[in-house]
Amino acid sequence: MSADGFTPGPPPGARPDWTIDQGWDAYSQAEHDVWITLYERQAAMLPNRACNPFLKGLEALDLHRAGIPDFARVNAELQRLTGWTVVAVPGLVPDEVFFDHLANRRFPAGQFIRKRDELDYLQEPDIFHDVFGHVPMLTDPVFADYMAAYGRGGQRAMQLGQLHNLARLYWYTVEFGLLQTPAGVRIYGAGIVSSRAESLFALDDPSPNRLGFALERVMRTPYRIDDFQQVYFIVPSLQALLDATLQEFAPIYARLAKAQDIGIEAILPSDEIITRGTQAYAKAKP
Repeated sequence: MSADGFTPGPPPGARPDWTIDQGWDAYSQAEHDVWITLYERQAAMLPNRACNPFLKGLEALDLHRAGIPDFARVNAELQRLTGWTVVAVPGLVPDEVFFDHLANRRFPAGQFIRKRDELDYLQEPDIFHDVFGHVPMLTDPVFADYMAAYGRGGQRAMQLGQLHNLARLYWYTVEFGLLQTPAGVRIYGAGIVSSRAESLFALDDPSPNRLGFALERVMRTPYRIDDFQQVYFIVPSLQALLDATLQEFAPIYARLAKAQDIGIEAILPSDEIITRGTQAYAKAKP
């Protein structure tokens, strides 16, 4: 969306809802090989790191096969499990388009894949991040409901001018969320499970703070978009995450409008501290 609130129309070749055909037949073998390399690298390290709903979703959707998944095949199983589908888009879409897709159980995914020399870092999300990272969790009924609820919440937040607060909730849950399980802390956020380096950093590195999830605390906390996170929030269960999202947000937004942001590295007396980080990684950066 532009600064004056005007949203441009979809780019040439895209439908009014910004969707495009995936064009699965057009992928080259080199592009399929990049997917295979990324998939095998992540799949080898995620057992005992990713949460069970993610690992079960990865198995249910059979995302390995011979390379980049065909959305038509993935959607047949995903629709059966939770009523979601994956739709291809040409890149990042306007907020209102994104929220409308989520509210209607459609996950917009980029259809391009990174180059082989970009395996470890990419500025714009590609199909590996979007499909490998996000879609397995959509096979879990509770998380699937959370994502749809987030889409509806996004539509309301736009009307109330509170997108910056709601975006933090998405960042610290959908993208970089950690889950408490009987076996220990596990990953469910797409930005972590799709990144080899962050899969290690999020769970093992002594640098970041790891705090118990508290909705308003999260919505007051800025985030890093260009490097490892300085803080991760751990939800006690996916059901608790969903329940937090189903409450009425208008009173929350009213309180947030009067509250200051919390420093990204800060620990408050009210925080549930899982790990008090050293912040050594962030302090060593320029």
